[in-house]
Amino acid sequence: MKKRILIADDEPNIVMSLQFLMEFEGYEVRTAADGETALQILGDFRPDLVLLDVMMPKRNGYEICQVVRETPALAGIKVVMLTAKGRDIDAEKGLALGADSYVTKPFATKELVATVKALLGDA
Repeated sequence: MKKRILIADDEPNIVMSLQFLMEFEGYEVRTAADGETALQILGDFRPDLVLLDVMMPKRNGYEICQVVRETPALAGIKVVMLTAKGRDIDAEKGLALGADSYVTKPFATKELVATVKALLGDA
């Protein structure tokens, strides 16, 4: 059975490239362009991992990460925060909320794939 990834980002070009990349690696992918849609998909799709942009409309990535970590039904979902916010304090906030990894944009696709595979035990 394919492992599942939710890509939550409001930048269509990033979503399109990430979706292509993750599907190429053999993952089943769903996408969300805002935080509310991401929450709906989390409940229905039950991904193994979320690639989560910090700055999104409706609800930001920090809020989504917090919901994932506080909801027993979502336990075990890995969270990789993706953001243009590269300051240490931003990374610390994401990790403190329970993110498994924090990747700043622009990112190297090889490194992101390696991070995803490591978190999912596919490395």
